[in-house]
Amino acid sequence: MKNKLLPLAAAALLAFPLAACDNKTETVTGTAPDPQAEELANSTPVVLPPAMKASVTFRCKDHSLVYVDFFSGDKQALLKTTKDGTAIMLTTDKAGDPLTADGYSMTGTPKAITLAQPGKGSQTCKT
Repeated sequence: MKNKLLPLAAAALLAFPLAACDNKTETVTGTAPDPQAEELANSTPVVLPPAMKASVTFRCKDHSLVYVDFFSGDKQALLKTTKDGTAIMLTTDKAGDPLTADGYSMTGTPKAITLAQPGKGSQTCKT
């Protein structure tokens, strides 16, 4: 009986110091704190550019073709007077007002526009 109590007493003595330990689980992650976290939290929100809503080829009253990319929000459009020509960004501050740039002025929708170009006057164009 003496032989059976000795291992039991030794086990109790070894477990006693462990009972006094704080058994909180430690969380280990593979990521370090972000050094720019405060800067990002205080920065202004990012505003994405408007999405393209239509890309249209128009035939104008003088039988010329113009190519217009309309953007959502109706505050900008890209105008090309030739298929592979340089695009002209037409903009406005308020939706519904004419889109303008460098002598160009355009109003309308992806169905029909009124376009004024430098050296040409104003004319209607349709799809």
